[in-house]
Order: sequence, then structure tokens, then C-alpha cells
Amino acid sequence: MSYRPRVPSPDRRSVLRGSLAASAALTLPVVGASAPAFALSGRPSAAWGVQVGDVTSSSALVWVRSDRPARMVVETSATESFRRARTWHGPLLGPGSDFTGTTPLYGLPPGEQVHYRVTLLDPQDPRRSGKPVHGTFRTAPARRRDGVRFLWSGDIAGQGWGINPDIGGYVVYDEMRRLDPDFFLCSGDNIYADGVIEPSVTLPDGRVWRNVTTEEKSKVAETLAEYRGNFRYNLLDRNLREFNAQVPSIVQWDDHEVRNNWYPGQILDDARYAEKDVDVLAARSVRAFREYFPVSTPHGPSGDGRMHRVVRHGPLLDVFVLDMRSFRNANSPGRQADDTTGILGAEQLRWLKHELSRSRAVWKVIAADMPLGLVVTDGATDFEAVAQGDPGAPLGRELQIAELLRFVKHRRITGTVWLTADVHYTSAQHYAPERAAFKDFAPFWEFVSGPLAAGQFPANALDATFGPDRVFVQAPDRANVSPMESPQYFGQVDIDGDSGELTVRLRAQGGAVLFSKVLSPGRVGQ
Repeated sequence: MSYRPRVPSPDRRSVLRGSLAASAALTLPVVGASAPAFALSGRPSAAWGVQVGDVTSSSALVWVRSDRPARMVVETSATESFRRARTWHGPLLGPGSDFTGTTPLYGLPPGEQVHYRVTLLDPQDPRRSGKPVHGTFRTAPARRRDGVRFLWSGDIAGQGWGINPDIGGYVVYDEMRRLDPDFFLCSGDNIYADGVIEPSVTLPDGRVWRNVTTEEKSKVAETLAEYRGNFRYNLLDRNLREFNAQVPSIVQWDDHEVRNNWYPGQILDDARYAEKDVDVLAARSVRAFREYFPVSTPHGPSGDGRMHRVVRHGPLLDVFVLDMRSFRNANSPGRQADDTTGILGAEQLRWLKHELSRSRAVWKVIAADMPLGLVVTDGATDFEAVAQGDPGAPLGRELQIAELLRFVKHRRITGTVWLTADVHYTSAQHYAPERAAFKDFAPFWEFVSGPLAAGQFPANALDATFGPDRVFVQAPDRANVSPMESPQYFGQVDIDGDSGELTVRLRAQGGAVLFSKVLSPGRVGQ
């Protein structure tokens, strides 16, 4: 086995102690405050911490938020002493981006620990700088033998379960940080823009759940400021800020970043919303999303609004980040005999086929924000994901997935694994043509994890069209079980550099490994 040691070196331990101490010492803006004031005295402060996103073997994106107008400067070094540091001059942070900014780093050494610090300069007097905020991350390896570890999950601050100071906040992030992954894949529902966070909730057993609350979380998000406040809410949690300072992320979105079960062109019939046009809401959300996460696109950090992308993590792994929201057709009974739009849209499907066919990575993780064979309903007659409960030949959105699976088989593309969240429990499904109504595909696995900080729900029914076999599931028998009543879930993936084997572990908060599966590279059927 050739996993790299996961115990931080003494050099790394000390920088993490310094980074986390600095993060803990920062004073956050008053809970409920929105945009920073212009007349603040003192020096700029990065009280919301730092983040790194979409790391490759030579590049990364560094994020920060200021409490006032400031110039972002990033320094990187191979050591915590910052000798021979490189300096990266970032953007001017102002009200147009809610005082957030991202600086791209290029020409980084592959497979190395990178120490960085972000300093905010007063644009009127650059000599007046804020206290640097530190972080660290590993670039993707150039050599296969180095191996890869990453985690994935989703669903944060959902169903009214927010930051509870009585249980230490989002403590699952501290547990994930201690596993020292190369990166974290967030599979969507980073926020619940349609979910109100009340000061307290009484549990079925009489205990009281207490929440940190803010003005923006007191109603459904409609304005740009309210969407920004939703993304800012989670950064009130120290565990999450400390996690961000050590673990880079690959972030995708799903429905709750805008509104439950939304689709393009939808007009709401919901009295909570004054703005009924979902396309307007989605445009505001995607702007806030890009302001609050370091996300790369084919056209650079500013992007063209697209979420789907490939993040290449060395010779062992490519991560294909899907957007199953922006291009889908309307939710419906899903019985169309001809459906070219589907859940991905025609253009994204062409893109995915092209990128899969040109990938030379041993493993191709398809990061889906919704499951394939699990029946997810939207009301009494419509369906929200791919499956619609008809076990026969593909219909509706299933047609597009059938086309993709057929393409993967006929092009002899190996090493595809599907990871998702969304349904608020954890499970493993194996798909095989001998059990399926549609048979022209190669067997593959789909693994589900989450939630990280939301309610848990009973397991969904399976649709037999693609022959799923639920090999493992852990889910409650009632809806909206709080994080105080049941542990939260996340998944862990380790890829061994010598054998190329990929091991998936479905984990529960508290250290338990609920299920594990070892997959061999290039092997069909697993």
C-alpha cells in the first residue's frame, strides 16, 4: 500500500496550530449584520477565514472576505517561515462582490504542501494592512504512487437545524479535518435559502435545539443580499472556518441554493415569495455562490455562469462536477418517450461525453448533485431527480442517462464511480445490466452520503430501469431527524498509488465506518 502518511509533519502541525489559533481569535461581525460599513476604524479584517478551491497539480484558487474595502494579497511558500515566498496581487474587495475576492495561483509545485497567508491592505494607505490569515493545502500529485484521499457529503443547515452552540456547532467538520484529506467534495445544498433558522426548536423527546440566528436566515432568500447572508451564515461556525483553512474544496450546487426542487422557467405558487420568477432568484443565487466559493470554470474564475467542470487531480483521479439544475427540463411525471433536454441539457451531456473520452485518469468520479436510481418525488405526481418509479425501459430524464451509460460502455471508458448526496441518508447502490430493463451499459457503483448539518429522512424507493441493488443503507424511519438525535454522514475515498485500488468508506460522525467497498481499476462489474 502506498498511501502517503496522513499524520501532519512537525512543520505542518505548527502552521495549523497557528492558523487555527488565528481563526479562533478573530472576532466575527455582529450576528445579523449584512454588508460591512465603510466608516470602520482600524485595519481591514478577514474574520470569515480563508478557503481554497479546485486544486490541481499546479493551480488553486484562494478566497477571502474583508470587513471593508481592501486589496487582497496572497503569499505562498513551501515552509511556514515564508522564506522565498511568492506574492500574488489579488483583486480590490468592495461592495460589488460583498467584499469577497478570489485570487488564482498558478505554477505551483505538484504533490507538495503549500503554505499561504492572505493579507488585506487598506486601498487608501497600503501600509495599513490587516493581520494575515493563514492556511495550507496540498497540490495534486504528479506521480501515481502518491495516492489520493478525499471526502464528500452535502446538505448544510437544512430543515431548520443551524449552528447549535450547545453541541459545539458543526463539529462534524472538525472530525473530517482530522482525517487530513487532499480535498472535500461538497455535493450540493451548501445552504438552504428556502429554510428559516428559528432561535429554538423543540425535539420529539422534549429537548430544545438552539440555533445561532441572523436577519438573512429569518425568511426565505429572495434578494441578492439575502442570498449572500445565507452563504455567510455557515461561516459563523468556527469548525467550518478551521476546516476551510486546511482542506480545499470542490463545490457544486443543487436545489436549496435557490429554492426546493427548482427548475429553469418555474413560476412559484408560494406565498412566502414576493419574487415568483425562479430564474430571477437563481441568477441572484449563482452570483452569491460565486462570491462565496472559489470555483473555477472553463473561462477562468469569473466564469460565464456555468457550474459544470472537470477538476483534474493527478494521474489517479479526474472529478467531473455536474450541474443537474441549470439545464434541466421542468419536473413532471417523467414518462416522455423522447427527451433530449433531460436533467443535464444537451450541451452539458456533449461536454461530459467529450471530457470522459479524453480522460486518462485511472478513476473518473462523476460528482452528481442528485442520485440516478433513487425515486425522488416533487409533489403528488412529479419527480425531482432522474428516476420516476417506472421499472421498465427508459423514459423522460432516464433517456439521457441511458445515452450516457451506453456511451461509456461502447467507448470502453473504465473507472467511473458516481458520488452524490441530496437524500439525507447514506447508502451504496450497485447497477448491473442483468437486473435492468435497459441493458446496454457496464456495471457501476453509486455511493450516497449526507447530511452534514441537516435533517435525516427515510430511504427512497429504487427504480429498476438501470438495475440498482441497494447493498447498504442507513436511514431513519421518520422524517427530519435532527443532528442531535442521529449522527451526520460523510464519505471517504482512498486511492492507493501502487495498486490503483479505490476504497469507499461510508462514515458516521463519531468515527464509525458503516460500510466499505474496494474497487479495482479497469475491472468491469466490481
